[in-house]
Amino acid sequence: MAYETLECEREDGVGTITFDRPDAYNSINTRMGEELPAVAHELASDDAVRAIAVTSNGPVFNTGADLTELSADGTDEAHIRSLAAGLHEFVSQLVRAPKPVAIGVNGVAAGGGLGPSICGDIVLAAESARFEFAYPRIGLSGDGGSTYLLPRLVGLRRAQELAFRDEPIGAEEAADIGLVTDVVPDDELDARLSEEASRLASGPTKGYAATKRLLAESFDNPLEAQLANEGETIAELTNTTDFARGHAAFGGDEPPEFVGE
Repeated sequence: MAYETLECEREDGVGTITFDRPDAYNSINTRMGEELPAVAHELASDDAVRAIAVTSNGPVFNTGADLTELSADGTDEAHIRSLAAGLHEFVSQLVRAPKPVAIGVNGVAAGGGLGPSICGDIVLAAESARFEFAYPRIGLSGDGGSTYLLPRLVGLRRAQELAFRDEPIGAEEAADIGLVTDVVPDDELDARLSEEASRLASGPTKGYAATKRLLAESFDNPLEAQLANEGETIAELTNTTDFARGHAAFGGDEPPEFVGE
């Protein structure tokens, strides 16, 4: 389907979502709030898409809710609930997608844009990227998955520091504390994101999906339950075409050609 506030492209097994409101700092207006869950579902459920990439047009990644649509006169609750619902479904779809997700953060990610910027399995940050919790500045609490993702990525104490001190985090510091995977020069971000997403798309999709699920579940499972899940999952994966191809190529001179089945 066509989108007004986003770009959605497919190429060689990679589905790319691009925030496309650069004149408004890629902030989330009513229309984007409606389109975010739709585009995430479209790519997450498409078996031909074996990896998802997320980035933005312009010098800013995403600054969260479009404040020009808010009045701060006591009438904003319904609108915020609607925007949050769309954003939250978007993040949930990416986190739970049965395929890897790569994020390319090309500028400021703040407020409601923070969660989408760090929810990927691989997160690349341009050298000029900056991460900001931002909610205290307008008297609100975190959303967009930020309060779920931050403690899991950087630990509770550092997450508390990021939330309550609300100081901007540069790309290098973000990498040092585990908020992002890698930092790349600004002019190389698009190419590196494409390269990373293509590498993921050519990998063992079902194996990636299973590992992604196991990692997520590990925070809620005791050791014995996690080990049982691992055993069941790896055994089931021996029935896949990708395992057969990987086994056949193991020890040879050529890497396996995975097909995602």
